[in-house]
Amino acid sequence: MVVATDKSNGRSIPATNISPNTIIELEKGDPVVFEKYWRKRGEECSIVIRGWEMMSYHGDAKNNVCWYMLPEVERSIRRLHHVVGNAVTHDRYIVVGTGATQLFQAAVFALSPSHPSKPINVLAAAPFYSEYQDEISILRSGLYQWGGDAASYKKNEPYIEVITSPNNPDGIIRGPVVKSEAKGKLIHDLAYYWPHYTPITHQADHDLMLFTFSKCTGHAGSRFGWALVKDIEVAKKMTRYVQLSSIGVSKETQTRVVKIIGVVCDGYQNFGSMESELFFEYSKHLLRERWEKLWAVIDESKVFSVAKYPKAFCNFTNESSEPSPGFIWLKCEEGVEDCESYLLEKLKVRARAGKRFGVDSKYARISMIGTDDDFNEFLRRVSNAKKE
Repeated sequence: MVVATDKSNGRSIPATNISPNTIIELEKGDPVVFEKYWRKRGEECSIVIRGWEMMSYHGDAKNNVCWYMLPEVERSIRRLHHVVGNAVTHDRYIVVGTGATQLFQAAVFALSPSHPSKPINVLAAAPFYSEYQDEISILRSGLYQWGGDAASYKKNEPYIEVITSPNNPDGIIRGPVVKSEAKGKLIHDLAYYWPHYTPITHQADHDLMLFTFSKCTGHAGSRFGWALVKDIEVAKKMTRYVQLSSIGVSKETQTRVVKIIGVVCDGYQNFGSMESELFFEYSKHLLRERWEKLWAVIDESKVFSVAKYPKAFCNFTNESSEPSPGFIWLKCEEGVEDCESYLLEKLKVRARAGKRFGVDSKYARISMIGTDDDFNEFLRRVSNAKKE
């Protein structure tokens, strides 16, 4: 069914093929928004793997830390951060894993005491990424446990604080918040610290930093992430965790990572490339356009609100700009107490409830990185929403 084009604040909302009665799935952050770019690159990103290639567990016999990582993967990761300028790689060990999820668990394992008298608390400031708590709790480890909101932690006990910056769900740049006198260790989750989501204001220089292929280039299905680690013993313990849980990372995935990162970096390092073909510029423009459409709708809404972001100078683009986060951190205004339920029941939009992120139910997280049809249909329904 084709829905007629709507207008809000002078901006048109494109027609979609989604029926008004269809539930729009915007609960998960599946980055298919970038698919159009990679389709345009065509065979340039294709790889061929022959039947006898990459059969060994081992990747690099000379690597005494992450032994299953292909040497070209390490070079590609260092090259990417050099091009973007978002993280220090000098004097850092690289550990790769099956997505940032596995590496987060590996990092918590590596930073936990080996023989604790009680599990160490893992904390994150609310609103925190909704999966942290489940990822900590599912293993029922005797080494660590979920400790809740970092901002309210007062115990005089060791802790591990996770700093997600830009934050998921609200896109805010963050630093440590724990005020306990106890000694703590830090994990910096920088999954969204890329120039299409936020201005690159500095080179992140922390002891343990996590990145993921899925949010960098959109290749979530490849299941690949990496950590930049300062302490060799922490890097070795993280590698040990990956070894015990999956015996490394697929060579097919690693080969694809090298190819995709190469295409991204070549665009910036080879003179004469067309700006329209540069990945981060393309993606930044796409997300910025979506946010402008969203603001046009939200500014007219009496039901919903979204906090606005300040501009900052980006060292990568050499211009000041606002962030364009991968999620909408939506707040329902007075009269709507359960935002998730309102969205589902009234608008048939599936979102993730604020309580999953450690805050009240007036908030909900909505993906900005899904298909054009899903996003445009979401805008149409929000623009037509009326408080009852």
